[in-house]
Amino acid sequence: MKNLRVFLILLLTLFTVPSKAHDSLNVISGFTSPESVVQDAKGNIYVSEIGEFNKDSDGKITRISIDGKLSTFASGMDDPKGLTFIGKSLYVTDKNRVLKVDPDGKWAVFGSTMAFPQTPVFFNDITSDEAGNLYVSDSGNLKTGGAIFKIAKDRKVTVILNENTPEILAPNGLLVVKNDLYEVDFASGILYKINLKTKSILKVAEGFGGGDGLIKSGDSFFISDWKNGKIFKLQRNKVTLYKEGFTAAADIALSYDKKSIITPDMKAGSVTLVPIQ
Repeated sequence: MKNLRVFLILLLTLFTVPSKAHDSLNVISGFTSPESVVQDAKGNIYVSEIGEFNKDSDGKITRISIDGKLSTFASGMDDPKGLTFIGKSLYVTDKNRVLKVDPDGKWAVFGSTMAFPQTPVFFNDITSDEAGNLYVSDSGNLKTGGAIFKIAKDRKVTVILNENTPEILAPNGLLVVKNDLYEVDFASGILYKINLKTKSILKVAEGFGGGDGLIKSGDSFFISDWKNGKIFKLQRNKVTLYKEGFTAAADIALSYDKKSIITPDMKAGSVTLVPIQ
């Protein structure tokens, strides 16, 4: 935790960019279409950079170290998006495949199109549970045709839900809480809770525009709206606007100390630390 505190202090001193839109928040610039972020226990932040959309091999993962330096952690990807750690390995969604990245930055395909029970279209977010299973959202054509997959530790892939369920349009942000999988839909802006045992689906809240990232802190959920550049807070069934002024707030992450929302702004090419109050 000492390293993490040092990192946050460095961000305060080195990367504070005065901005009316962000109320002088901690903003780090210089990324090319940053889509997702995640932080490790040491305080390093990893950022997926899509690069040019639909241009293969120009995507990469950039690491922001605890001393504030940016470096390329992994490269040669296509359009990397969602990020999640299991142990020391970083898992990444990349178009229609899932990649596993080792601590040295070398990566290999973990799940290919041939391994999935239905053909993936647009992999987006990825998350994991305490048992080490992965969950991947397929946003389809961003309007319909979406699906949610589970990749077990033995790499067996199953469908959680797909377009045969009326609520599933273009699933995006995912989060596992105990036996439930929370999912925010990019097309409808609705947050759902899916029981992983029964596959039953319950609408939790709505009004999240182009729902993208999803995190939980205490008894509150925070949901990013990519289309409208906003972050919403859901607490005790009440939805409020938490932060606005982004151009495209993408796949947010909770900082390791649980005090900040790490927010990639895809169109602005920046990453912002938004304090949780």
